Amino acid sequence: MKIDDAADVSSSPLRAEAAAVAAEAAGYDGFAVSETKHDAFTSLTLAARATERIALRSAIAVAFARNPMTVATLANDVQLISGGRFQLGLGSQVQAHIERRFAMPWSRPAARMEEFVRAVRAIWATWAGEGRLFFKGEFYRHTLMTEFFDPGPNPHGNPPILLAAVGERMTQVAGRVADGLLCHAFTTPAYLHERTLPVLRAARGGESLDGFTVCLQAMAVLGADEAARAEAERAVRGQIAFYASTPAYRAVLDQHGWGALADRLHLLSRRGAWEEMAGEVPDDVLDAFAVAGTPAQVASALTARFGDAVDRVSLYTPYPVDAALTSAVAGLLRGQE
Repeated sequence: MKIDDAADVSSSPLRAEAAAVAAEAAGYDGFAVSETKHDAFTSLTLAARATERIALRSAIAVAFARNPMTVATLANDVQLISGGRFQLGLGSQVQAHIERRFAMPWSRPAARMEEFVRAVRAIWATWAGEGRLFFKGEFYRHTLMTEFFDPGPNPHGNPPILLAAVGERMTQVAGRVADGLLCHAFTTPAYLHERTLPVLRAARGGESLDGFTVCLQAMAVLGADEAARAEAERAVRGQIAFYASTPAYRAVLDQHGWGALADRLHLLSRRGAWEEMAGEVPDDVLDAFAVAGTPAQVASALTARFGDAVDRVSLYTPYPVDAALTSAVAGLLRGQE
């Protein structure tokens, strides 16, 4: 497995840039930037200028908040600036955010995402000199590209496209049109091995996943002492409860027969009982979603759970954590002392 680091979800572009520099110095293979309070492409542009070796990924950029032309342009530019180190990670977000936060259309997200990716690739093909732009789909139409707006072929090639997916339909789309899958942190080994990977293989015609990149953010409970680990555990329970309360992620819980927990947490979330929700997550659910312990224990558990299935892994720690601990896990995963 390649070992990636990631910017904190609330990092400003300048903080993300500094974190990318630190990740490269620490020997990480890649660095991911999410899109919450700030634009992912801005942070990645700064990181591309400040680093030399490390792979850079949007994880994720919200596809449906944009259109294929804007995404094709942004990704092409970051690929140029980084010298070919960019990975375009896209996700759909959920209906409420697309319609009410971004004021953009929402319908049939899996079909829309498949067409979105195909449109981006059609635009890149035109820039590469493979014919005039003529893409007509159900959701997107791109039929105009004049020389004035054509950046030409990218000397580093086009970046790979990785799709975020949890449910079966979006996972099928990733297998058909993307170069990789971004697994949600709300994933268990059973769901990955029994649901996600078989769907991917079937979508790719039953082929092996050679050449297809599977990335995973793994929840981890780390702390320098017992008190710190207890605080980390509370934070991870809260994050699990938050995701478990979201109907879009119910399939993961249903895989384990935990549908009643999903119902209970959803009702609590509608009441805004966030503090109470964390206490509803039992130990077996925590253990299914998160690895815990010393850096050696966390590294060993990650290898046992995902070593034969995941190409790139990073730690998801929704709490303040000493960078020395996460670096120690990364070093152990790389086989270093």
